[in-house]
Amino acid sequence: MHTWPITLDDVRGAQKMLAGVARVTPMEGSRHLSGLIGAPVHLKCENLQRTGSFKLRGAYVRIAGLSPVQRAGGVVAASAGNHAQGVALAAALLGVRSTVFMPVAAPLPKVAATREYGAEVRLHGATVDEALQAAQRYAEATGAVFIHPFDHWDVVTGQATVGLEILEQCPEVRTILVGVGGGGLLAGIAAAVKPLRPDVRVVGVQAAGAAAYPPSLAAGRPVSLEHFATMADGIMVGRPGDIPFEVVNTLADGVRTVSEDALSRALLLGLERLKLVVEPAGAAPIAALLERPDSFEGPVVAVLSGGNIDPQLMQRVLRHGLAAAGRYLSLRVRLADKPGALADLLGVLTRVDANVLDVAHVRTDPRLGLTEVEVDLHLETKGPEHCALVVGELRDAGYVVVAG
Repeated sequence: MHTWPITLDDVRGAQKMLAGVARVTPMEGSRHLSGLIGAPVHLKCENLQRTGSFKLRGAYVRIAGLSPVQRAGGVVAASAGNHAQGVALAAALLGVRSTVFMPVAAPLPKVAATREYGAEVRLHGATVDEALQAAQRYAEATGAVFIHPFDHWDVVTGQATVGLEILEQCPEVRTILVGVGGGGLLAGIAAAVKPLRPDVRVVGVQAAGAAAYPPSLAAGRPVSLEHFATMADGIMVGRPGDIPFEVVNTLADGVRTVSEDALSRALLLGLERLKLVVEPAGAAPIAALLERPDSFEGPVVAVLSGGNIDPQLMQRVLRHGLAAAGRYLSLRVRLADKPGALADLLGVLTRVDANVLDVAHVRTDPRLGLTEVEVDLHLETKGPEHCALVVGELRDAGYVVVAG
């Protein structure tokens, strides 16, 4: 039997500590997702948590556990968003001075929110890794306590309170899906749920472009990715934390990966059908349900870990999601360069009820003949079948569709 530095009593103690600090976030049912998988699906809405994510839980438990001397020296953290806001608010509530290093290009709303929660924000470096190094140097120079976003037992204990709430709110649960970056939330939920309900499957979900856990679990130790990128910045972590990995490797029921298209469609579904603003990292469990609806035993609880999404990223992701869902179609069509040719092309699109959002002529491509022109079209469509109809009608009308 594996023994951890934390017990269920520790997690219950953290739950009491967080009473009045962190919200007991709601559990919402989804008729659409339930119909998709053929079993009840419930959403654990940590996107509605204070600061917009679960991070407040672990940050508060970690800082509350500091000695008076440590508190007097302040705390320091590095983050591009959710952890920054969680540390800032937790420190303010506990009367502790906080400094947060954020990348220079961090989204302005997240920088402003972190400052409003009470932290001194220092912009440093182009990446979170560079901000992290600066925060660690600051801790060494000043004596401030570095608050790691996931690799500390107190942080895992705080996140574990989400698991207790899930069992209280949905005791019939059979599968819990959790987005994974460094692994603190997945480890915490597994550590809380498995001793009480070993029959419940606790499954992690990572973005395929930043999936460090599958190779790490295969190797039996944390493995670093050389290259990683995903729109889900909240789980874009290149190496599992040592502490979370130990728990996940022992207790969790595996980690799945999801594509960028699935993340986009999940975020769009959150807005359209669930009426919830969810960031891409928080939408990862929904993406797993969309990609593999037949592979999860219900009732399922999908943990929506956060809702902090930059408006500019939201715009890009929504466009990507619309395209992935067949609601947005980009085409390049070749036609004769003569008066009325564009009007004829638009007439075909009118007949198939495709709404033109943007149109541009391309005349300088060396692949074009002397009397040819290509037209870039951006269309609003009604789904994959409609997209296929649009392309088919254009080709039937004699047009060469060269891209799309």
